[in-house]
Amino acid sequence: MRRDHALPQGTLHRLRHKSVVLEGNPLGDPTERELPVWTPPGWSDAEQLPLLVDLTGYWGAGPGHTNWRPLGENVPERLDRLAHEGMARAIVAFPDCFTKLYGNQYLNSAGSGRYADYVCDEIVPFIEAKFNGGEPGRRGVFGKSSGGYGAAWHGLHRADFWSAIAINSGDMGFDALFIPTLYDDIEFLRPHGYSIERYIKHLEAQPKMKDKDRMCLMDLAMSAFYDPDPTQFRNMRLPIDPYTGELIPERWANWMRHDPVVMVDDKMEELRKLKLIYMDCGNHDQFRIHFGMRRFHKKLETAGVAHTYDEYDDDHSDVDYRMDIFLPLLARALN
Repeated sequence: MRRDHALPQGTLHRLRHKSVVLEGNPLGDPTERELPVWTPPGWSDAEQLPLLVDLTGYWGAGPGHTNWRPLGENVPERLDRLAHEGMARAIVAFPDCFTKLYGNQYLNSAGSGRYADYVCDEIVPFIEAKFNGGEPGRRGVFGKSSGGYGAAWHGLHRADFWSAIAINSGDMGFDALFIPTLYDDIEFLRPHGYSIERYIKHLEAQPKMKDKDRMCLMDLAMSAFYDPDPTQFRNMRLPIDPYTGELIPERWANWMRHDPVVMVDDKMEELRKLKLIYMDCGNHDQFRIHFGMRRFHKKLETAGVAHTYDEYDDDHSDVDYRMDIFLPLLARALN
């Protein structure tokens, strides 16, 4: 049930794409996936439009953003409304990057697969060829949480490819984000002899999963993205001694190398290439991400890199309404 049936509707094209980049990925995840793409009302392939790519948060994938939502809007419905309200015309893609780690950070990792290459080298060219859109100078990427991390990572490393990014509550400030929860994680592992494999197999055998276990699984998965160990179950190992609670210096250093707040020191010139850097975060994010976002913002501000940082009165959950602000900004910057 759409919120407003009177609005002109764009078209949601449900494509399928078979990847070469993901062949032989370390988790054995599928290489053929659904790829929804939204085009605005009245679109035809004679119209060359910018391309926006949606990177979802953890436990999500692009097709999930196209699902029906009771008393709310999915993202295509939101785009219909924003187009009616005057948002510049754009094509929006919803790639599926889900993994057996229950989500993605959208970088290339020996623990998960080449998902940065998957998005940039396969998904975007595939869409551009079919819809006559995008192309250099007219590509933007956005996301929240892990998707916000992905947008930050791509802005820092692929500014030759993307021209605009929007980071909504993106994972950064890893000490504030992860260290407090690592102590909880080892307590969840304790009844299972501190074995990640035994813990996960126990959870996956249950009829339902508790939220606290989802949070622990997310932390465990981060190790496969940031510090993979191919000798371990799904390439996961924690950077903390389960007995003493001490961080393992070489393991934790590998995590920190992937923190956008750390990476930005060597990638500032990449960010200067972008037409738009938009960042926002709730001022009491329950995962303490606002501390990392503030640090990232301060570094950009000190370096004189043009960007927008907006902190609003909310936490990490149910903040899709922020798309009403940054999606029109992305589309305008690329038109």
